[in-house]
Amino acid sequence: MSNPVIEARELTQVYPVKQGLFRPPAQLQAVNKVSFSVEAGRTLAVVGESGCGKSTLARMATLIETPTSGALTLDGLDAVNPPASERKRLRRTVQFVFQNPYGSLNPRKKIGTILEEPLKINTDLSAADRTEKARAMMAKVGLRPEHYARYPHMFSGGQRQRIAIARALILSPKLVVADEPVSALDISIQAQVLNLLADLQDELKLAYLFISHDLSVVRHIAHDVMVMYLGNAIEHGPKERIYARPLHPYTQALLASTPRVDAGKRERIVLRGELPSPLNPPKGCVFSTRCPYVTERCRAERPEKREVDGRQVACHYAEDFLAKAA
Repeated sequence: MSNPVIEARELTQVYPVKQGLFRPPAQLQAVNKVSFSVEAGRTLAVVGESGCGKSTLARMATLIETPTSGALTLDGLDAVNPPASERKRLRRTVQFVFQNPYGSLNPRKKIGTILEEPLKINTDLSAADRTEKARAMMAKVGLRPEHYARYPHMFSGGQRQRIAIARALILSPKLVVADEPVSALDISIQAQVLNLLADLQDELKLAYLFISHDLSVVRHIAHDVMVMYLGNAIEHGPKERIYARPLHPYTQALLASTPRVDAGKRERIVLRGELPSPLNPPKGCVFSTRCPYVTERCRAERPEKREVDGRQVACHYAEDFLAKAA
C-alpha cells in the first residue's frame, strides 16, 4: 500500500460567532474530529447536505484555512505547521477546482494568460516554455489550439470547467480538491467532465477529494465515500459497501432519495425537520432530531465511530441494520 497523498487525523474547525455586545462569542463547530486519507490514483467523495462541513473540509485540505486542531499531512509534510523551506512545494501539491466555472475565471484575461499565470508565479520557466506547457494542458483537457487567445465569456459552462481543470493541473499537483465541480453544469455535460476527471486521474495518478451533495454523481467517480452530517463523519468506507448496504440512517435516507436505473427498490426514508443549528447541536447523536429510528439512548449518548462490515460508522444500531439487510 502506498503512502497517502493527504492524511487528516481528527481535523477540527471551530469558528467564534458574535452574539451581541455583552455576550461572549458562541463556538460554531463546522468540522468535528474528522479523519481520512487518500492515496495516489484514488478518489474520496465527501457527501452531505448544505451546512454539513464539507466545504470547510475542502478549505482546510487546500490550505486556505488552518484547522483549529488536528493533524494534516500533504505528501508526507506537516501542512498545519509546515517548515518555511517547504511551503512553496506544499502549495503546489494541492490545487482547487471550484463549483462555479463562471466565477472562478478572470473575465478580462485570455485563456492562455489564465493558464500561464500559475507557472509565472511558481516556476522559473521561460515565456516560450510556459506557452508550450499551457497549450499541452489545453490539449489534455480537450480544448482546441485556437481557444488559447479567447476570453472566458466565449465558452460554454462545460468548456469553462475544462479550463478550470487545466489551470488546477498546470503545476502538476498530487491532490485535486473538487468542490461540487459539476453541480453548475447541465446533466449531459456533467458526464463529460466526470469522464475527463477519471481519465486524467488514470493518466496522472492524481488523488481526488471530491465534494458533492449528489450521491448519483459520486457513484461514478469515487473509490471511497465519507458521509458528513453537522460537521461529523457518520459513515466512511469503500463505495461498494456503502451503496450496497448503508448502515447509518442518514446514509440510507440519502441513497433512498437518489434516482436509480435498476429495478431494485430501497425502502423510502423521509427526513423530517430541518438541519439543527451547528451552534446548538443535539446532545446525543447529531442525527437524533431527524432519525426515524431514534431511541432514548440516541438522544442521550453520542455514538462513537467503530468498524462495522468493513467501514466506519457512528450509529448505536449499525449491527442491527446490517442484520436486517442480510
